[in-house]
This record gives sequence, structure tokens and C-alpha cells, in this order.
Amino acid sequence: MNLGIRPLLRALQRNPVGEVLIGMQIAITLAVLVNVTGIVTRRVRRIERPAGIDTRDTFAIVVSSLSKSFNFDAAESTDLAYLRGLPGVAAATVTTGEPLTHDGSYAQFSSQPHRRGNTVTVSVLPTDDQGLKTLDVPLIAGRNFRATEVTSYSPRDPSPPLTSIILTERAARTLFAHGSAVGKTIYGYGSMPVTVIGVTHNFIGPLLGDSPYDTALIPQMSGEFGQYELLVRTRPRQLFAVMRTAKRHIGMAHPDAVVLYTTTLSADLHRMHANDRNVALFLLAVTAMMLAICCFGVFALAAFNVRRRTKEIGVRRAVGARKRDIVVQFMTESAFVLSGGLALGSVLALAIGQWLTDHDGVSHLDPWYLLVGFAVLALTSQLAAWQPARWAATIPPSVATRTV
Repeated sequence: MNLGIRPLLRALQRNPVGEVLIGMQIAITLAVLVNVTGIVTRRVRRIERPAGIDTRDTFAIVVSSLSKSFNFDAAESTDLAYLRGLPGVAAATVTTGEPLTHDGSYAQFSSQPHRRGNTVTVSVLPTDDQGLKTLDVPLIAGRNFRATEVTSYSPRDPSPPLTSIILTERAARTLFAHGSAVGKTIYGYGSMPVTVIGVTHNFIGPLLGDSPYDTALIPQMSGEFGQYELLVRTRPRQLFAVMRTAKRHIGMAHPDAVVLYTTTLSADLHRMHANDRNVALFLLAVTAMMLAICCFGVFALAAFNVRRRTKEIGVRRAVGARKRDIVVQFMTESAFVLSGGLALGSVLALAIGQWLTDHDGVSHLDPWYLLVGFAVLALTSQLAAWQPARWAATIPPSVATRTV
């Protein structure tokens, strides 16, 4: 049976408000589905990016004291000596920042004095000559700090000016796009010249720079900051045993200090991804709910039209329409509404995607997301209309004479 366009349009005009509302619902659902897909994909990629450090076997101990008589330099040296001699410890260092957290400091460096040339904001991780070994971060070029280069910072007794620094590969490329950064001079801390002595593989620092991988290590002990942080990398499968032993010993070794907390870097990594993970799950749940509501709306509209047009369906069956002709009729009507909603939704999705790009700095909407959203919504909507169409096909021709 050939279904003409004009009869189809007349059928749609019988309930224009319902058709328009469902079309708008489809449009909004498509716009949300497409943009949420882009947002969730970016969040998942952030979760999957490598930390660049050994998170499985590394833990942190944070020690603090408010006592004026507490000697931070001596305590740090004593703790490091104890930890490095502890069975099961591969390396240990002291710092005032913690990778994979927002705990630390940041600084801006430029390739030329007075913030001229290329500039980068980096997370600063003070450490000693065992910092790279503790984090298990390899050097790409240059050398590590020497023990004689490590100074102790104190607000009351400032240490000598910073003269050497180690950058991650990303930070080094930002400052010097061509050629090696090793041996080059960069400027920061009031245009103070600092020599880049090494470049490491990218790793996530305290998350305070332009990028998680923009990190700089400086040869500095924490000094009198009120607290210091011991980073310890253990040998495989000895993390928790060493952490319990170290926490108990350090807590008893300093009567004037307290161990604020101990944590594994794997726990820090999990907490770092918590926001991205929660946002992704929330958006997926909301989108799934919107998709379900949209499909229910399509189903309800199709079922309503079938109930309103029972006599019309019976007449059509009486004059020779087959069951599949009735199914095709209602599925085609649903497809018309779906097409209008998808067309409007595509424009709306692109507009929202452009707004997000302009205001939040996210990348442009991938056209593939639109195509996938198109296909998903078209398939689910037509499946929702399928059952009412089958109900319509089961109406017998005799109903035309019984229905008033």
C-alpha cells in the first residue's frame, strides 16, 4: 500500500500540539546527549592519562609542629636517614608539595628576562638529590641535583638564590620549542636567572601549573614552613608494612611534632579523579533519564494516536490495508516527528557546543558525537513507537462497524 504525503500530513495535523512537544523533547534530548558525550569523553581521557610516577608503591607522611623549639632541619635529616635505612624502602625524599594534589606552590618562568619570550606556570616541587628516584621519574636529558646543591629554606634565614632547576618535558617544550632546554637560562622569581640542568619525562605534580604536566623540581629542603612531607617509595608489595612502621617510628621520634596524616599516592590519584568520575557518572545518569523520558513520550504519543484512530484503522483494514501497512503508517508518522526533532536538535547541539567552546575553553564538538547521537536517538525512538504500531495492526476490520 502506498502511503501518500498528504494523508500523512493530515494525520499529523490531528494532534499538532502533541507532535510539536515530542519533537521539541527529541531536539533537547539530542542536544544534551551529544554535548554530554563530549564532556564525558574528555573527563574519561583525563582519568586515563598517566600519572608518570610510581603511585602503587609510594606513600607520604606529613609532619607538623607549632613549637618554636622544634628543629625542622634536624628532624628532616633524621627522618630521611631512618627511612633510607629501613628495609623495604627503595628511596625517600622530603618536600613541601605533594604530587597529584593541590598541595604545593607554583611559579612562572620565562625564556627571557622580565617575562618576555615564552612563559610557563609550573607546579614547584622542592626536593633533594633523591627526589627523582623516589618518584621513579627518569631523566630525558641533563643530570640530577647533586647533594651539595640542595639548600634549606627558612623565612627567617633565607637560603642562597635558586641557581638550578629540573623541568618536565612539557614545561621545557613550552619555554624552548626548538632544541634542548638543558643548559639554557630561564627567568623567574623577579627575573632571577636559573639554569635548566635536566629534563624529565612528564609527570603530574601538585596540579598548580598551566597543565598537570607542567612541573619543576628545585633543590631545596622545606626548612621552617611549619610542616614537611616525606615521600617514600617502597619495594613491590611492601607499601603498607613499611608505612605502618614509618608512621609509628616518626610519631614517637618527635615529641614536639605530630604526624598529620599518611596517605598513598594511589589514594591521592583516586581522589584527584573523584570530581571527573562523579561528574561523568552524574551526566550519564541524567542523560539516560532524559533518553528514557523521551522514548516514553514517543511511545505515549503513538499509543494515544492509535486509541484515537481505532475506527479509522478498522476502516482501512476493511478496505484492504494489510497489517504491515498499518505498522508502516504509524512508524512513518513517528519518523516525521523524529526527523523534525533531530533537525532542530542538531542545530541546538552545535550551538551549545560552540557556546561551551567560547566560554569554557573546551575543544570543538566532534561531528562523530552528533552522528552517534543521531543514530542512538533515531533507533530508540522508533523502537518506542514500534509496539503501539503493532497494536494498531491487530485491530480487526469489524471494529469499524462497532465503534461509534
